[in-house]
Amino acid sequence: RWEEREGEGEAAPVEAAEGRRPTLTPEQAAALEALRAALGEAAPRPVLLHGVTGSGKTEVYLRLAEGVVAAGRQALILVPEIGLTPQVAAAFAGRFAGRVAIQHSGLAPGARRAQWRAIAAGRVPVVVGTRSAVFAPLERLGLVVVDEEHDPAYKQAEAPRYHGRDLAILRGVRAGALVVLGSATPSLESLHHARRGRYRRVVMRARATGRRLPPVHLVDMRTAPCRGLFSVRLLKAMEERLARGEQTLLFLNRRGYARAVQCTACGEAIGCPHCATALTYHRVDGTGRCHLCGYRATPSVACPACGAARLQLAGAGTQKVEERLHRLFPTARVVRMDRDTTRRTGAHRELLDHMHAGRADILLGTQIVTKGHHLGRLTLVGVLLGDAALQVPDFRAAERCFQLLSQVAGRCGREGPGEVLIQTYQPESPVLRAVAAHDYDRFADHELATREALRLPPFGHLVLLAAEAAAEAE
Repeated sequence: RWEEREGEGEAAPVEAAEGRRPTLTPEQAAALEALRAALGEAAPRPVLLHGVTGSGKTEVYLRLAEGVVAAGRQALILVPEIGLTPQVAAAFAGRFAGRVAIQHSGLAPGARRAQWRAIAAGRVPVVVGTRSAVFAPLERLGLVVVDEEHDPAYKQAEAPRYHGRDLAILRGVRAGALVVLGSATPSLESLHHARRGRYRRVVMRARATGRRLPPVHLVDMRTAPCRGLFSVRLLKAMEERLARGEQTLLFLNRRGYARAVQCTACGEAIGCPHCATALTYHRVDGTGRCHLCGYRATPSVACPACGAARLQLAGAGTQKVEERLHRLFPTARVVRMDRDTTRRTGAHRELLDHMHAGRADILLGTQIVTKGHHLGRLTLVGVLLGDAALQVPDFRAAERCFQLLSQVAGRCGREGPGEVLIQTYQPESPVLRAVAAHDYDRFADHELATREALRLPPFGHLVLLAAEAAAEAE
């Protein structure tokens, strides 16, 4: 953590992670050698480090940063979410004790001032942070790492609008620094640039532990026996893990209790008056909330559209799944991780600590659980709605679906046998079949061919025109 010491205005050091210095695998050593060679060039091209989940990309970043710092230069490490900064910063603090700064919007004002001054004064050679850290005052920049470079969280939708990854590349190139874009599921734009020679591509296909990627099975919910939200196959697999003292991760990318409050008479769902989207029902306080603008309201008894008193909750969110889990497995210790449970500073880390320490049996969460977490006891991943991301009206829907499912699948089986069950109503989907086969290249080839035929990015450009006014009539 960063805090301003009373009377001094200095930044306290980041807590270092414990652990020995691991021996590199042959793939890690080859990747590090290739990156060091690029680092020695006068104007290095960005490098796409494409390594499967668990391949040990972080250790490669650490070794590369050691050489950069030893040469008197500085390193900038970007992560997509605030929740990931503590563990990444701790890993770097283990190698650079007292010389790591954190930069993100979640810091207290005093802590941000303290760490900013430390960076500007050149007292810390390593900065770890989210997209805003790209503006850190690093005068001797030698290395820029964008971890999980595919993540849409790097793009800022509000003014000033920018993409953290793209701005990091620009800053690195201008400083003559090496830019490393790391991901198990690279964005198709980055892959396209690598195939055309604009970037180098370094591939790590095996896990650092030597274990194979877990088998992925598609459960056809059209025919599979089910108990509510869960297929019987998933419930049986969870019972087996509980009996063996192993852990399960359940993924549902929808927070709240119910997707909407809907009228069974006219079919209308209670919507946000500002965003024209359905309000998600939260049972904690009995309100419907807009997850876009924050508007909230207590649903009335009667439908606001037709007046009928026939409102019901439609769909399920993580709150409802948590409720059902307590009914199905009364003795299981369930941890729910989504934006609602991680708002408090430090809550994200506390919840993960429960999993690491074996004080939880089931981790239930949204996309926040898919990124960068190493859980040794986790041997089962269950995806409740595997095709939900495919229904989004976005030309990147297939790409985002593949990335989300591949990332969450990669959380399990890192230190023992693992299994992934994806419940879906579209088991024939090429996207889901590619996920089940752990075949990124097959997915990318198919998706890039489709994009090229339609002249979509990265083969063309799209312009978003937004009209805003205080009143809809304007």
